[in-house]
Amino acid sequence: MVSGTETGAEAIQHISELWLPLTDEQRKLLQDNVTTRQYKKNDIIYHEKDTPHDLFCVLKGKVKIYKEGVGGRPQIVRMASLQEFFGYRAGLAGTDYITEAAAFEDTTLCLIPIPIVKQLIAENQQIAIFFIQHLAKLLGNADEHTVSLTQKHLRGRLAEAILRLKDNFGTEENTSTLAIEPSREDVANLSNMTTSNAIRTLSSFASEGLIATDGRRITILNEQQLRQISKMG
Repeated sequence: MVSGTETGAEAIQHISELWLPLTDEQRKLLQDNVTTRQYKKNDIIYHEKDTPHDLFCVLKGKVKIYKEGVGGRPQIVRMASLQEFFGYRAGLAGTDYITEAAAFEDTTLCLIPIPIVKQLIAENQQIAIFFIQHLAKLLGNADEHTVSLTQKHLRGRLAEAILRLKDNFGTEENTSTLAIEPSREDVANLSNMTTSNAIRTLSSFASEGLIATDGRRITILNEQQLRQISKMG
């Protein structure tokens, strides 16, 4: 991890959802307190049981948020990409982190101290509504993800993971190749399965003409059928 080169004033204006509703005084408060940090691929951003100090927002790159499961196998619970916020729920709740976060690739983050976030929530109704809506959306996604991981079979879980990567991060221009290049271990952790099962199921999808793989690159060839497999579980 290295310090960021972008100033607080430059960084915060990338986050229009927070910046635009603020008064001039609140904008100055934010500018005076925000910092940026750069992380190399796989750098840890925070550990489980750390005490939260900041809200994070992705300015560049991608972040995986995960929790260690049975046997020490990590389970990816969420991925955060450009201009997405993460890591603040525990701070607002006054608890330690229950997850860990790491840079999925070289990443730049904007950091806003939790006390500043709390002050803005108290002073500005639009900011309070923004965070309520954001947390509510995350809760809904978590509920759907829980049902998927507990009720779907391997094929359904893997199909959903591939589609979630497409929906969250998009594809390369004019292609169906995912814009993100996950390792087989990452795919397994997203799907709540072992790496060997993920590899076998990816190979099965490829042999059926649903996807094509080239190293870490995954190209969707039959999205309709993948969605059907995900839906049926």
